[in-house]
Amino acid sequence: MKIEKNKVVALTYELEVEGKVVDAATKDQPLDYIQGMHMLIPRFEAELEGLEEGGAFAFTIQPEEGYGAYDEKRRILLPKSAFTIQGEIREDLMEIGRILPMVGADGSIANATVVEVKEEGVTMDFNHPMAGKVLHFKGEVLSVRDATEKELTEGLHGEFLPLEEEHHCCHGKGKGHCHHHHGQEDGECCHHDHGDGECCGHGHCHHEEE
Repeated sequence: MKIEKNKVVALTYELEVEGKVVDAATKDQPLDYIQGMHMLIPRFEAELEGLEEGGAFAFTIQPEEGYGAYDEKRRILLPKSAFTIQGEIREDLMEIGRILPMVGADGSIANATVVEVKEEGVTMDFNHPMAGKVLHFKGEVLSVRDATEKELTEGLHGEFLPLEEEHHCCHGKGKGHCHHHHGQEDGECCHHDHGDGECCGHGHCHHEEE
């Protein structure tokens, strides 16, 4: 069976960036997704189209077809008060390299990386960690099958189900570099309850429970 729209695909891969392997999926923990559901980088899916079980692949994705060019304007200095949660400024969140979900003025949530901490504030980078990077992928297709009607409606892992009033968004390590909508890195889970704990204003940190 070939990889085409509405097929469930499981595969291994390694992602190499600037000579280093920065992400991988193994046979024990493969990446699985539904082809054509726009859950991965479009170019990534296009490169896999037509491959069959057991097929090997290796390809390169340039920044313009990956996560775009790096934008210096997306590095923003925020006051330390932006890290206030339940009335307390959380110094422990200001760890260089840490990725945090930040709430914008319009209520949207975007991940940002702590890049510098000074007395006057914290510089946060809202670029995707792979922005401006050339992505080198290689791997193997493990299986291809038809998606069920339930999977097509709800998503392979329930990603199309409506969000409940209270939910968790996890930023743990795993397959984030090739996902079009996650961008996950080493981090922690944040608890989103649409209530107290959210900070106000642009680029403020999201409520977290540890």
